Amino acid sequence: MPSDSCIKAALTADGVWGCVKNCTCVPGKTARPLKKELGYDMIGSLLGMLSTDMAIDLGTANTLVYVKGQGVKLDEPSVVAYMTQGGRKIVYAVGEQAKNMLGKTPVNMEAIRPMRDGVIADFEVAEEMIKHFIRKVHNRRAFVSPLIIICVPSSATSVERRAIHQSALAAGAREVQLIEEPMAAAIGAGLPIDDPAGSMVVDIGGGTSEVAVLSLGGIVYSRSVRVGGDKMDQAIVNYLRREQKILIGEMSAERIKKEIGTAQPPENGTGMALTVRGRGTLDGVPKETEITEAMIAEALREPVTDIIDAVKIALEAMPPELAADIVDRGIVLTGGGALLRNLDTVIREQAQLPVMIADDPLKCVVNGCGHVLENFTKMRTVLSPEV
Repeated sequence: MPSDSCIKAALTADGVWGCVKNCTCVPGKTARPLKKELGYDMIGSLLGMLSTDMAIDLGTANTLVYVKGQGVKLDEPSVVAYMTQGGRKIVYAVGEQAKNMLGKTPVNMEAIRPMRDGVIADFEVAEEMIKHFIRKVHNRRAFVSPLIIICVPSSATSVERRAIHQSALAAGAREVQLIEEPMAAAIGAGLPIDDPAGSMVVDIGGGTSEVAVLSLGGIVYSRSVRVGGDKMDQAIVNYLRREQKILIGEMSAERIKKEIGTAQPPENGTGMALTVRGRGTLDGVPKETEITEAMIAEALREPVTDIIDAVKIALEAMPPELAADIVDRGIVLTGGGALLRNLDTVIREQAQLPVMIADDPLKCVVNGCGHVLENFTKMRTVLSPEV
């Protein structure tokens, strides 16, 4: 880079400051990009003050939006209802309103989840959903497009990351940065990720469960399994169809999971009971039946086992020094799946390690993402590499 007093410095064709041939003002130094010379960081900070920057946890089940300086301003289901006219998809409802339409739409309308397993399944609909959520929280008086930080699963491919990146840009962002979900979850849970010691987080979301070990501000090991809240709901649907000969929808399965779902059979035999309504698989007519906590524990055995196996594999794969730290610090559970009753107890028994549920596990990822947004310059190193 030329010195401040160098009279031979010139702007090259590719937009960088450099010395002309044979200049010896700073021997052996390479030129820096022009945008740095012009104070790019200062310009970014100025744009940040003029815009409503935000962090988005774009989840399979729910989307949460954190607005800089304001906290979490939106928490809605990742569901879009649209009508098809002339081959084009016209959005009819988004979020909570669209979720209430699942399984109840007329012939010319469809309600779908554009996210599957933590990544975009329907690019066009996902873009409209992101656009709707941005408009809902964006300060209309702000005349500069926002900087957006979005969480992605650690297992997302470069193509899947690029799809999320491009969708956010198309939705109106001036700049898009990605952060891996386990990193955001650990920051949101308050784990000391910068320490030279291991911290282990298990983030159980709607589409994926992320198991990661972090140290010195980075991810040492991560594993993502496509098992989460949605697979639990589907397991309940399959169990009732097979054992009780009744067919229910995914919204009914989610309600059952929240009310009497458990990862461990109750000690008193059957536990709590709940009456559910659905369609009989034998005669096809509406019917109702009573299900118990013990039945749901049996239904959820497979997805719970998959999560426990992912934790065990992570423990086996991590370096011995970090494993010693995990014995002291334990495992922290985040995400909506962490709220499944007795899941922490089952993991504790299987892993023989302390297991804790983070405070407000549903918002750990978006809060961690928001913390990076609030301290963007200082915490850029935790962001995912550019796609």
